[in-house]
Amino acid sequence: MVPAKIFILTGAGVSAESGLSTFRDKGGLWAEYRVEDVASLAGYERDPARVLEFYNLRRNSHRDVRPNPAHVALGQLQRAWAGRGGEVTICTQNIDHLHEAGGAENVIHMHGEIGKVRCHDCGDVTAADGELSLALGCGACGRIGGLRPHVVWFGETPLEMDTIYEKLAAADLFVSIGTSGAVYPAAGFVAAARSGDIETMEINLEPSENAFLFDAARYGKASEIVPAWAAELIGQM
Repeated sequence: MVPAKIFILTGAGVSAESGLSTFRDKGGLWAEYRVEDVASLAGYERDPARVLEFYNLRRNSHRDVRPNPAHVALGQLQRAWAGRGGEVTICTQNIDHLHEAGGAENVIHMHGEIGKVRCHDCGDVTAADGELSLALGCGACGRIGGLRPHVVWFGETPLEMDTIYEKLAAADLFVSIGTSGAVYPAAGFVAAARSGDIETMEINLEPSENAFLFDAARYGKASEIVPAWAAELIGQM
C-alpha cells in the first residue's frame, strides 16, 4: 500500500555529501572549538564575540555548498505526492538550506537556520546574509549587540515541536535519513511513530543507534539510496 502521508526526518548524513561537516567529525571547523563554548547559551553569554566569530565561519562554509541528489530526490518526491493529493513533510535537524535549494518547500528546521538571526532580547527573527557583529542592531526592538544566530544550541528546546508531532501523528510512513539516532528529541520520533502504528524506515550510511526500532532499512550513501527509494515510491503511485 502506497502511503498517503510521509514524514521524513533528515540529519547530517544528508548534507555531508554536499561537503558540510558536523561536530562529530574529527577534522574541520568544529575540531578547533569546544562545543560548550560556541554552541550553548552559557557560551554565548560568556563570550558573544567568540560565538559570532565561529558562526561567521560556519556561514561562510555554507555559501558555496550545493544540494546533492538526495536533496533533489526528496524535493521531487514531495512535489509528486502533492500533485496527487498526498503530503510529504520534510523535517530536518540541519541548519542549512540545501533542502530548499533541492526543490523542497515548507521544510521544518527544528534546529534553526544558519541564514537567519534572532534577537536575544525580543526574539525577532530575520534573514541575514552578512557577517554577524556586536555592532549590529535589532530591526524590531532597536537593541545593539543582541543578535545571535537563529540556531538551537545544546540545552535549548528545538523549534516547531507541536507542528512536528502533529504531522508525525498524521503520517502513514516515517522515514529517518542520515541521522545518528543519538540526538533527542529527534531520536525519539521513531518510537513515537511505532506507538501510533506508523510504518518506519531508516536510510543511513550505517545502522543508527536506534536502528533496531525501524521496520525496514536501507544502507549506503544518501546520494544513491534516497533517489532510488524515491523513484520506487513515485513509480508505485
